[in-house]
Amino acid sequence: MSALPLALTMGEPAGIAPEITAAAWLALADCGPLFVLVGDAGLVRERARALGRDIAVTEIDDIAAAATTFRDSLPVLPCPLTPLAPVPAPGRPDPGQAGAVIRSIERAVDLALAGQVAGIVTNPIQKETLYAAGFRHEGHTDFLADLAVKAGHPAEPVMMLSVGSLRSVPVTVHIPLKDVPGRLSQAAIVRHARVLAHGLARRFGIVRPRLAVTGLNPHAGEGGRIGREEVTIIRPAVEALKAEGLDITGPLPADTAFQADSRNRYDAIICMYHDQALIPIKTIGFHEGVNTTLGLPFIRTSPDHGTALALAGTGRANPQSLIAALRLADQMAQAAP
Repeated sequence: MSALPLALTMGEPAGIAPEITAAAWLALADCGPLFVLVGDAGLVRERARALGRDIAVTEIDDIAAAATTFRDSLPVLPCPLTPLAPVPAPGRPDPGQAGAVIRSIERAVDLALAGQVAGIVTNPIQKETLYAAGFRHEGHTDFLADLAVKAGHPAEPVMMLSVGSLRSVPVTVHIPLKDVPGRLSQAAIVRHARVLAHGLARRFGIVRPRLAVTGLNPHAGEGGRIGREEVTIIRPAVEALKAEGLDITGPLPADTAFQADSRNRYDAIICMYHDQALIPIKTIGFHEGVNTTLGLPFIRTSPDHGTALALAGTGRANPQSLIAALRLADQMAQAAP
């Protein structure tokens, strides 16, 4: 376990974040990893109590206090909800609390860049609510990268999904499927592979990662008979990466790349679009998937799910993805030089 705690952000107050935070602490209090919530102590306490979990919550003003507090109560570095806005009811987000959500992320990044925490784990945010309050970033990932760059650190974020030993990286993410062919490029594939290889070596201790690359089209294009992207974009990118010394294979047909015999030959699989990368992860371990951002100057993981507004306040939210994200962030911190 890392000597430093992890910083866990507040997430959307009206979503399941408060209750899965409480559940994660209950699961990890005896064995770790240590984490401190950057958020509103009263919100977590009240939401947990409403669900029959009367947990101990302690506000701290010094990160060092997390180590002595964690076994007996959830340590919270205060980042209170906006007092002039309503406290959001479960399932009913309020843009008036967007500032508190953003401040929690900013404080966690400050702590990570100052070396006071081992890494950041982000609870899910409701992007539509933040947009309504004037938030101008696409989401967590580019906001974290922007904060790092503004603080004078290089950032080249790449999203990696994982469950157990299976890791996948989408080259294109939140764009319509019809736009994917036009957004694919040799440069984009090369960039993702370089960041991925570096991240696996630095954060996971895999000195020479074995990478695979999927095709875009059925059967990886069948030599150009079912699309030309494999011939004109993907294969040239793979050959260029091989010339750089990477252990990389592809393009592979996506419909067979993830079956057990195939995926066990690789440390990570680079995919051409969002669902190609996420469907295998969520099929194999829906409640245990983790979203990791590589290419940042600090460790960042997140549960591989959203705010689940429909489940908020019901007691049915599963905390396993958050627990997995906390454990993976701690493992990454221990592997990092």
